[in-house]
Amino acid sequence: MDRLEEKLKILADAAKYDVSCSSSGSKRKNIGGIGDASSSGICHSYTEDGRCVSLLKILLTNHCIYDCAFCVSRKSNDVQRAAFTVEEVVKLTMNFYRRNYIEGLFLSSGIFKSADYTMERLLKIVKKLRLEERYNGYIHLKTIPGASDEMIREAGLYVDRMSINLEMPTEMGLKLMAPEKDHESVKKPLNFINQEIQAYKQESKLIKHKPTFVPAGQSTQMVIGATPENDFEIMSVADKFYKDYNLKRVYYSGYIPIQNDNSLLPQIGAKPPLIRENRLYQTDWLLRFYGFKLDEILNANFKELDLEIDPKLSWALRNPHLFPIDINTADYKMIIRIPGIGRGSALKIVQARKFGRLHEYQIKKMGIAFNRARHFMICADTPIQLGFATMDSVRGQILHNGASKAKSSITNQMSLFV
Repeated sequence: MDRLEEKLKILADAAKYDVSCSSSGSKRKNIGGIGDASSSGICHSYTEDGRCVSLLKILLTNHCIYDCAFCVSRKSNDVQRAAFTVEEVVKLTMNFYRRNYIEGLFLSSGIFKSADYTMERLLKIVKKLRLEERYNGYIHLKTIPGASDEMIREAGLYVDRMSINLEMPTEMGLKLMAPEKDHESVKKPLNFINQEIQAYKQESKLIKHKPTFVPAGQSTQMVIGATPENDFEIMSVADKFYKDYNLKRVYYSGYIPIQNDNSLLPQIGAKPPLIRENRLYQTDWLLRFYGFKLDEILNANFKELDLEIDPKLSWALRNPHLFPIDINTADYKMIIRIPGIGRGSALKIVQARKFGRLHEYQIKKMGIAFNRARHFMICADTPIQLGFATMDSVRGQILHNGASKAKSSITNQMSLFV
């Protein structure tokens, strides 16, 4: 194994803990060079329309001046260290792209020497790719906390998305895990980039050929489970950051134990809180796309998400006075609040009922989770007594049906080997 291949193995492995590499929405088009970020939103696994795409996801270096307890690259951790040169990252990116191994680059870094020293090298890489290699594909760059506004502004002209990790949901949690860091060093660049994005958008209305600035927006990531914040605290932070900085995404990364001898970290075996992570993403989705307010899902009296059921179903069971909903008369905003009905199915319902009242057999063909939704809606032929079931019995039926389906699926899979 040559030295470059060894570096790639080390620095690609170190980058796997950063989950905030998914993206879409870039409008950077091919202008005579290589690649085109506008034809497909790039992410680490799947785009919003279900396409699986690939991304070169690496650190510039895993050397770091900080000693964050939860981070595998912290300076006190005994791991193999490596660092790419600027030219090596450019070479890897172009070679991988030409061989059709990747469709974009996600570039992050540990902080070595200083924030500006690290950011300067990241900036050199993206400039070489854009100006010398004429690479027009997708680039997601991690902003280095503490870097100067001038370098951040210049980098924003060459990349599609920028992000900076909040690390822990609260300042108290961050100080516990990483005493050298603070949330202000994250908020400052997020606010700066947001202001620059808005300024460039305004100028583009007046100037036809205005350069793009971070066209795919910015995102952040929080580690979940390493510190004792409840779900209400976590989502309150996310909700505020969406509103204050117009973030494209907030990512929730279940804490993965990387050592067992640090008294500050929870001693939780080897399994990250994946179910909780999933429930947080579902809540995030409801806030951004389903018109829910945070205090409807989580509040001072309901601080933890129900791990057994999804947050929309949990909300519905706590608000029986709003149900059942008549799908032949309710508006779109109420229909998407019915558990088991997504936005696409709700649009089909609204369109289809223009031609007549909808019955159960028609609704079943529209892609909804009918066994869940039937407890909360009325169709043209629904027996009215269904609306009077107690919410405890509804919860029990849904959980029982889910368990029965899972058991049936396992049985069917096992029968293939008999």
